[in-house]
This record gives sequence, C-alpha cells and structure tokens, in this order.
Amino acid sequence: SGGAHLPILTTEPIDPREVEAEVISPECGGVVVFTGRVRNHTGDRGVRHLEYEAYEAMVVRVINEMLIEVKRSFPEVRIAIQHRLGHLVIGEIAVCIATASPHRADAFAANQRFIDRLKEDVPIFKKEARDDGSVWVGLGP
Repeated sequence: SGGAHLPILTTEPIDPREVEAEVISPECGGVVVFTGRVRNHTGDRGVRHLEYEAYEAMVVRVINEMLIEVKRSFPEVRIAIQHRLGHLVIGEIAVCIATASPHRADAFAANQRFIDRLKEDVPIFKKEARDDGSVWVGLGP
C-alpha cells in the first residue's frame, strides 16, 4: 500500500475516492479518509489562497519512510496519501490520507499518526496569501 498507482504529489485537484480506492481490500472493514482543505482564515487573519511548494525528491523519500514506520506500528493497515502543490483556493483539498484496516481503531490511529508526522517532518512549504499580506508558514517567526 501507500498509493502505488497515484502520485504522492500532484498539481491536479485531489479526488478522495481515488485515494480511498488505493487502500480498499476485502479484508479491511475500517476505512478512514482524511482531507485537509484550504480554509479562509488562520487565527484571526483572513486567508485568500495558499501556495504549496516542495523539495519533491525529499518529500517522496520522507513519506515513503513514514509509510514504513507507520506500517511497523500498524502492520495490517493499508495507507495511501496524496498532497497537492501549487495554487489552491479556499475549499480545495490540500492533502488526502486514506487508511484501511480489518478494524476501525487501527485505521483511525494510523491516519492520525500519519497526518501528525506529515505536518512535522515533510518538507512541503505553504505560503498564505492573507488579507494583510503574504507569509511563508513554518519558516521561522
């Protein structure tokens, strides 16, 4: 698993059904699909749109390492991920993570661990176009 048919990174809109299809199997009864969408604010600041950039080779390497790590903790879980790059408007999907397992608890736990690690460890950079100017998020104060 891990999205062998879908690219991890894409500039095209993400279809959660396609990501989910990567993990569906007859032995998996619990399926969790997380979508992270562009919202219209950060704290009390209005957001107009986002720009995502990535060091693509490193992103793919780190995500593949994360897939292996999560599979060690949850051996029966199947995982697929797709992350969008480029210009995204309010409401568009920036990331989709699908997990499937024979039991729901592992599917939920693996999905949660994966999104938490993604936000911490993967070199994907986000620029917020705010009402009061643009700022790169996560690159210092």
